[in-house]
Amino acid sequence: MTNIQNRQVRLAGRPVGLPKRADWEFTAEPVPEPGEGEVLVKVSYLSLDPAMRGWMNEGRSYIEPVGIGEVMRALGVGQVISSRDPLLAVGDFVSGLTGVQECAVLKARHVTKVDPRLAPLPVHLNVLGMPGMTAYFGLFAIGEPKAGETVVVSGAAGAVGATVGQLAKITGCRVIGIAGGRDKCKYIVDELGFDAAIDYKSEDVSKRLQDLCPNRIDVYFDNVGGDILDACLAHLAMKGRIVLCGAISQYNTTTPIKGPSNYLSLLVNRGRMKGMVVMDYAGRFEHAVRDMAKWMAEGKLKSREDVAEGLEAFPETLLKLFSGENFGKLVLKVA
Repeated sequence: MTNIQNRQVRLAGRPVGLPKRADWEFTAEPVPEPGEGEVLVKVSYLSLDPAMRGWMNEGRSYIEPVGIGEVMRALGVGQVISSRDPLLAVGDFVSGLTGVQECAVLKARHVTKVDPRLAPLPVHLNVLGMPGMTAYFGLFAIGEPKAGETVVVSGAAGAVGATVGQLAKITGCRVIGIAGGRDKCKYIVDELGFDAAIDYKSEDVSKRLQDLCPNRIDVYFDNVGGDILDACLAHLAMKGRIVLCGAISQYNTTTPIKGPSNYLSLLVNRGRMKGMVVMDYAGRFEHAVRDMAKWMAEGKLKSREDVAEGLEAFPETLLKLFSGENFGKLVLKVA
């Protein structure tokens, strides 16, 4: 493979605020050969996720930061083109941490075989992939929704939020989504079956929560943090649960991160607020994928992907996550 060049995107500097194109370096090097127990994967699609912004920062987190000069970390799905592991054959499709590049050598034990007949490859980066697993375990393992309860989810038109809302409806809950813009609010109600939507760009979130949640919020699934988390805390029901999944409103701030000022609501309402990292549930993914695939086949669960094309478009495409331009799971088609 030494005559084939592998194009890559590497982290060139620690971003301050929103990442700039100058924070990235485009490189190319010969495609390496896999070693014993490894596979060479031709990457088809990359998952672009808000968590990537945190991976660019120095400092303690749930995962080591991407080093300066390293290929940017990313989940991807693609096809095995060379294998030195008996469990995976040339032609198999797999998902794993490929990085932002055209080809990746990965340990076979670190990838998951996927079935393109079950769903198109981008869906394996959405409902049947990490966002779907995040929604499934965040809602069911931490939120513990019960039929008849009120569930509120922020970032409701995004990859995780859209799935959370649909899973809550499958459970028999009343679901309110918070999203940005009329089109996204219409989508989650008309197409995904949410009971109501709040447009945080044009409406008073706290007032709308008061109107839409007369019995207050039993489960709040937080993808954004900041003022919306505060508003939901103010309307928490007795023994309400808050799932801390993300804080996209805070990821690019150049000032100290805004913490919740209404945290005493947890004390007054005997509430619970717990953070979740999806890899804590990795041993149970297979069960969750079976459930999700079944609900998709039954028409109860929809998966929407926003697909951009070209490795060279990575820096600008990533920014769509933070401007709210993406509609559904943001995916980059590599080739």
